[in-house]
Amino acid sequence: MKFSVNWLREFIDLPENPEEIAELLTRAGVETENIETRGAKIDKVIVSQITASSRHPNADRLTVCEVHYGSGTKRQIVCGATNYKVGDKVPLALPGTKLPNGTEIRKSKLRGVESEGMLCSPIELGLGDDASGLLILSPDAKIGMPIGDLFPADTILDVEITPNRGDLLSHFGLAREIAALTGKKLREPPPLRTADTTASEVKISASRECPFFSARKIDNVKVGPSPQWLRAKIESVGIRSINNIVDVSNFVMLELGQPTHAFDADKLKGDINVRLARDGEKFLGLDGKTYSLKPDNLVVADQERAIGIGGVMGGEETAVTDSTKNILLEAAYFLPASIRRTSRDLNLPTDASYRFERGVDPEMILRASQRATELIQEIAGGTPAKEINLAGKLPPNPADVSLSYDKCDRVIGISIKPKAIDDILTGFGLQKTSAAKTTKWRIPSYRRDLQRDVDLIEEVVRAFGVDKVPGSDRSRSTPSSAADDSHNLESALRERLSAQGLWEVRTSKLIPRSAAAASSAIELRNPLTEDHVALRPNLISGLLAVLDRNVRAGAERVAIFEIGRTFLPPQAKEHRHLGILLWGNATSAPHWRLQGNYRLDFFDLKGAIESLALPAISFRRGDHPDLSLATEISSNERAIGFGGQLREGRIDAAGAVFVAELDVDLVLRGAELRKTFREIEKFPAITRDIAMIVPDEISHEKILRTIEEPREPLLERVDLFDLFTEQIGAARKSLAYRLTYRDRSRTLTNEEVNEVHARIREKLKHELGVTLRE
Repeated sequence: MKFSVNWLREFIDLPENPEEIAELLTRAGVETENIETRGAKIDKVIVSQITASSRHPNADRLTVCEVHYGSGTKRQIVCGATNYKVGDKVPLALPGTKLPNGTEIRKSKLRGVESEGMLCSPIELGLGDDASGLLILSPDAKIGMPIGDLFPADTILDVEITPNRGDLLSHFGLAREIAALTGKKLREPPPLRTADTTASEVKISASRECPFFSARKIDNVKVGPSPQWLRAKIESVGIRSINNIVDVSNFVMLELGQPTHAFDADKLKGDINVRLARDGEKFLGLDGKTYSLKPDNLVVADQERAIGIGGVMGGEETAVTDSTKNILLEAAYFLPASIRRTSRDLNLPTDASYRFERGVDPEMILRASQRATELIQEIAGGTPAKEINLAGKLPPNPADVSLSYDKCDRVIGISIKPKAIDDILTGFGLQKTSAAKTTKWRIPSYRRDLQRDVDLIEEVVRAFGVDKVPGSDRSRSTPSSAADDSHNLESALRERLSAQGLWEVRTSKLIPRSAAAASSAIELRNPLTEDHVALRPNLISGLLAVLDRNVRAGAERVAIFEIGRTFLPPQAKEHRHLGILLWGNATSAPHWRLQGNYRLDFFDLKGAIESLALPAISFRRGDHPDLSLATEISSNERAIGFGGQLREGRIDAAGAVFVAELDVDLVLRGAELRKTFREIEKFPAITRDIAMIVPDEISHEKILRTIEEPREPLLERVDLFDLFTEQIGAARKSLAYRLTYRDRSRTLTNEEVNEVHARIREKLKHELGVTLRE
């Protein structure tokens, strides 16, 4: 959330340097992500008024404006914005102006029409992120006034508020936190005044989702633009000005943290009823969209239809407009879980829902209503009713929490005096109800996150200062565990695949609805977005998404892998898998020594898997619905995964795509990282070749196993070096192997090698029925 330092200073005295404020908050666990300087002290940018506007003769999207800027003459400006009308006051940058973004304004011709300056948007003046149109100034702004007089220099803190600290989502709330951390005096907002109440016009049918609701009638308001001070405040933190009534509601929310909403009272039909929506009930929101509601969505309704989604958004049909004369001001407490569910269901996050989801202060509801009423009286001239319509009861305050001073010292690691602890907790708004070795503390209504003694200890250490707690060396060695060994083995897999030229990727464990439907994945109960609705049952879909993005970006080679968790239906059982994807050129760039581009193929995939050095790995033809060349991958005769070529049509990529997925838990079970080393051989090797003709159904793996099992003591290695299939008959192939023989203690003789080689040749003929080629 963005906070204006000038606004914070209205509640507490702050240091001149905003960096000090940011450091104080960050050390206390309230991280300040960014510090931004705002203000419009720019030479030659002044307030002007549009006196005439016409279409550009040579451009459909441009207009030609005549502006008065206080010098007694008028200027002609070519403008591309459409959000203004004649009579509006807007910032005018005169020729010679240099804007914060570096743009220098000159007299120029745009499509043949002379333009003597530029009318500016908020983003061009550094006053916000809105680039959709001109910055429309208050009607009270004086023509010719420097824009810097309207927008004084300010510093904006962008603060990351954790979900448990809803009390910090306002300028008063953050000032209260700073006061507790620094011990400075806090200037409180006006106290709540006693007012007459009645329950005649409000009914709560869903008391669980809305424990408390208030409505205040204000008659004879004059809706119009907000005064400059109000616009400047809300726009400084990114809220767009709408009109004086809506702006007051937003101002109070930003100031006190309690959202309010104003309905056009003349458009309401009967009494208010806070109820659950009917299944399929339609609602037209302020954003112009129609929403289909569910039975667990809370709505504020009159006797005919829903007029607001409780705690989320008001309705277009009862919105405050320029013709509105009487309003009904809502201030309520909604169940955080209900608002969170509704906002997610409708994909409708708003500033109001952001606060209600985290919990608002029940004691601030009527104070915020009173503050908004007073401002509306001041700005719009309304007459508030003497009575406030109330329904329901405010939620009770949090339960008291006990705290032992001894435990506080043990947890923090140093001894802090009990008085210092009491002062810190009192500064955070807590009240001590019993004084003993174990004290009891009453929790303020705005700190519902304080529920246990350790929560109070956290508050103590935040204010005391973590940097004041001395460090202690408690390091010690521990024996390696099974988890350590598994981590080391997984790291070894990563290293081996990286050595093969593959890049590791990380994809989301959540998949979009389209992929979930195709794979029967386990869906989430409350998904955040349509792109993250289910738990992934495999890694392949995520790797394909990576391939798709890289292909669209012009990549010519994609060789990637991922090690991550998958969740298999129907019980969402968690498994650790390894996924591999290969596509494109074998080399990342062309080379002058290579003849053409060699494409990655199945044997590159097989080589990547074999590089993992898994025991007794084997590949057999398998069956998989998404693979045209499916292979079952086994280790020690146990299936550990699958691989193959993806069927055409699964992804828009030219050429074959090869994928594999292995169960890492099965791969690593019983595996070891033990490495063996041996001396450089002292004695020479002798090689012999065997060429044979075999039926197509006999695999290389079967031939290799026949040669090596049982292994001849002198046989060092076996290499396939030739495959030939032409002119030898149907369903037959010619294979040639080179066998290397060596003894580590002496030089072998030809006779010894010939004898062993002959035994292997006979074994091949006898066991496999091969035809040896002499």
